[in-house]
Amino acid sequence: MLDSCKLKSACNLPFICNKKIINTAGTSNAEVPLADPGMYQLDITLRRGQSLAARDRGGTSDPYVKFKIGGKEVFRSKIIHKNLNPVWEEKACILVDHLREPLYIKVFDYDFGLQDDFMGSAFLDLTQLELNRPTDVTLTLKDPHYPDHDLGIILLSVILTPKEGESRDVTMLMRKSWKRSSKELSENEVVGSYFSVKSLFWRFQTQSLRLSDLHRKSHLWRGIVSITLIEGRDLKAMDSNGLSDPYVKFRLGHQKYKSKIMPKTLNPQWREQFDFHLYEERGGVIDITAWDKDAGKRDDFIGRCQVDLSALSREQTHKLELQLEEGEGHLVLLVTLTASATVSISDLSVNSLEDQKEREEILKRYSPLRIFHNLKDVGFLQVKVIRAEGLMAADVTGKSDPFCVVELNNDRLLTHTVYKNLNPEWNKVFTFNIKDIHSVLEVTVYDEDRDRSADFLGKVAIPLLSIQNGEQKAYVLKNKQLTGPTKGVIYLEIDVIFNAVKASLRTLIPKEQKYIEEENRLSKQLLLRNFIRMKRCVMVLVNAAYYVNSCFDWDSPPRSLAAFVVVEDMLEDEEEEDDKDDKDSEKKGFINKIYAIQEVCVSVQNILDEVASFGERIKNTFNWTVPFLSWLAIVALCVFTAILYCIPLRYIVLVWGINKFTKKLRSPYAIDNNELLDFLSRVPSDVQVVQYQELKPDPSHSPYKRKKNNLG
Repeated sequence: MLDSCKLKSACNLPFICNKKIINTAGTSNAEVPLADPGMYQLDITLRRGQSLAARDRGGTSDPYVKFKIGGKEVFRSKIIHKNLNPVWEEKACILVDHLREPLYIKVFDYDFGLQDDFMGSAFLDLTQLELNRPTDVTLTLKDPHYPDHDLGIILLSVILTPKEGESRDVTMLMRKSWKRSSKELSENEVVGSYFSVKSLFWRFQTQSLRLSDLHRKSHLWRGIVSITLIEGRDLKAMDSNGLSDPYVKFRLGHQKYKSKIMPKTLNPQWREQFDFHLYEERGGVIDITAWDKDAGKRDDFIGRCQVDLSALSREQTHKLELQLEEGEGHLVLLVTLTASATVSISDLSVNSLEDQKEREEILKRYSPLRIFHNLKDVGFLQVKVIRAEGLMAADVTGKSDPFCVVELNNDRLLTHTVYKNLNPEWNKVFTFNIKDIHSVLEVTVYDEDRDRSADFLGKVAIPLLSIQNGEQKAYVLKNKQLTGPTKGVIYLEIDVIFNAVKASLRTLIPKEQKYIEEENRLSKQLLLRNFIRMKRCVMVLVNAAYYVNSCFDWDSPPRSLAAFVVVEDMLEDEEEEDDKDDKDSEKKGFINKIYAIQEVCVSVQNILDEVASFGERIKNTFNWTVPFLSWLAIVALCVFTAILYCIPLRYIVLVWGINKFTKKLRSPYAIDNNELLDFLSRVPSDVQVVQYQELKPDPSHSPYKRKKNNLG
């Protein structure tokens, strides 16, 4: 049997032997480090900035810093308000696969509700750092578009250390694998086959890189911050009528949320609930600002406040009454910090559902016997993002740098970027906790650009209830509105496991609102489409009226007789007319009137959409567009019928009334809801049915198919 060290003269290829790298060309036999020894740990202390650029009108800035490696954001600092010489003293620990990619530092000026202003960038070459030695670094900030401008400096302290524990494990694995593989080869085969040894070495290198990927299955956030905006008290009057139209903006890192607008009040009642992801171990700070909505001009600032999450205990709801700084009044919030949900990213080789033990645990967690255990945890979703084909070329080189964003409600994960490729392979597995089985999985492909926002390449929306488990499918990418196809397809394999009883109960509570949705804008096409949808709903009512009228005309005697019997047992409800608010008689300028008209048009557009959607959802419930919801409605009607048979109606009405009137006493901060409207909100409208409809891929567009045809 041939010893591995005798391969020294077999070919000109380095390999591991007794913890040394042997160069088989004979130039050196010394112990040197591996060409790519596993991972490195980069410990950075962001010290301070000096003489930074002023981006605000007051001659100051609100700077924060981003660190990026390989196009991915790996760290974001806190915001230092109104300071051109900020002191951060923040530490970051980053795992680096290799030293070829520099550390990209970007500084921004934080503008709440607007796009943050760029303040400069710099690069740190990791190959120039000495291992295991603290180094103070001073970086000069530059703007690539204005290289002569002086934008200040950033001071860092960095330490680069190799991950020795992982390297030793990889080395031992490679030595064992080499021994196993060398036993399978004779001496003549090894000496005569350069390519066999080369492929064996690359197999070792691939195996070592796979083992050194410590981030392949890790939680991306450490917890969830659940916030309920209850009310405002004694807010500052910003309008000439002595009132305000207040709304509130929240920001935690890059996450934002905007509340609804409460017209003409100084004591608004919002009762809105939303969640933020908690990325930092120590908690972070939520920035809160209150604004007064003004049509046609910039909104007025009412006041600001902050919530330091590090001062709040976890797994406990805190009622906070926050005094607004730089203004008047208070905001009342409920804040709860909870542990992280099961959301993760992993390589294709690490698959929860293929591991029999993990799969059994997941199935047990969502079995029918665990109905009342954590009602918010409805199910488990696993998404395999495999590859894409035939993407749109977004760069001038005829290529793209695609990456993929996977969203489920407010959970948002993304893949790595595959550079200069129109047929990228990601091979990533994403897992999510399902809080609402009627949620829609959105997968969007973007083209990465380092110094500006990413370019849109395509998107698909997949309702969870339409997923066929374990089936790898090619989804045709659609445009931003999901109304038509764009170039390319994406290959996904999706599995959904859920508890049907929990899912049914969650259908009757308010739907989670996405806080990253874009605001509706005035669109001629959208306004016309909503008008046509509204017209269809009105025509349904008109036809129903004609049908009722035909009963009175006795066009069909059996039908009229049946209607007569039914009408005898019914009571007519009296209609009540609501008083309309008096119109504001304040004089406005021409520009303000234009903005006011535009705002009214947007409101009309949204009202038409809501009314049309309401009618379409009722129709789609009876059309069995979503069988789960139609069956749920049938079961609910059967249960209600059985209750009416056993219990007199007056007792049911009495219990319902007592529950409604005492709800505020029992739970003062409960969010109001209507179970019927919550149910209908889960039924898709006709527009959503079109958006969720799968398009059939064209086999001739596949690059692999074209290659086979060309070869033929």
